[in-house]
Amino acid sequence: MTPIIETQNLSKWYGQIMAINDMTIKISNGVIGLLGPNGAGKTTLIKLIVGLLKPDRGIIKVLDEKSWNNHSINNRVGYCSDIDNFYENMTGFEFVFRLTLLNNFRKSLAEELALKAIETVEMTDNKDRKIGSYSKGMRQRIKLAQSIVHDPELMIFDEPLNGMDPVGRQSTIKLIKQLGDNGKSVIVSSHILHEIEIGRA
Repeated sequence: MTPIIETQNLSKWYGQIMAINDMTIKISNGVIGLLGPNGAGKTTLIKLIVGLLKPDRGIIKVLDEKSWNNHSINNRVGYCSDIDNFYENMTGFEFVFRLTLLNNFRKSLAEELALKAIETVEMTDNKDRKIGSYSKGMRQRIKLAQSIVHDPELMIFDEPLNGMDPVGRQSTIKLIKQLGDNGKSVIVSSHILHEIEIGRA
C-alpha cells in the first residue's frame, strides 16, 4: 500500500535553527497522532506536508505526489491551521462557503456543502454570526468545517482542540474518530499526550 506521506532525508531550517533534521518516515492511512512539545517541529512538518513550506533538503511526497508548488493535490487535502486567519466581518457560513467556491464547486453545491460541514462541526446555530464575535472554541470549529467541506482524502488538523471547552473537545475527538471510521486519513497534532491517547482509544 502506498503511504499517504513519505519523506526521505527531509530537512527544514530557519536561519541557524533546525526545525526538521534528516527525517525519513512513511505514514500509512488512518488516524495518526503527531505528538511533541511546543517547538518540536510539528507545525513545520505539517506546513511541508500541505505545501506551504519548501524543503531545504530531501524529499516529501503526499498522496504519492510532491507537495511543494503542486496545486493538483489541493482538492485532496484538508488543512486546519493552528492559527486564526479570518475576515472578522464575515459570518461563519460566508467563510466556509467562499473557501468552498475556491475549490471550483458551483455556487449551489458550494452552499450545500458548506451547510453540511458546518452542521458536522455543530455550528449551525452560529453560522450567521460574524466570526469576530466567536469564542476561541467556535473559531476552531469553523476552521475544522472549512478543512472538511470538500471531502478530502487526507485531513490535517494542527492543534484542533486548543481553546475548546470540554464539550467541544469531546465533540471534535468524536468527529476525528468518525472520519477515520469512514476511511479518511487524519493527522492530528498536539503537545498533550492525553489528547492523543483519547483520540486513538
